[in-house]
Amino acid sequence: MTLLVILGLVFLAVILMVVLGEKFGKPMEPEEQVKYSKWVRILVFAMLIIALIKVALD
Repeated sequence: MTLLVILGLVFLAVILMVVLGEKFGKPMEPEEQVKYSKWVRILVFAMLIIALIKVALD
């Protein structure tokens, strides 16, 4: 039963984020997208390296 409550709360939170994002969100400029995509690539690479190190140490 606890699992269903947690899943229900997660579902409601996602719905709320989508609704608020559509209502108050603004489209990104291409320059902004390029800037964020560079940061995302770096962060994903760093997360992969950290995960590999963590697995290797276990």
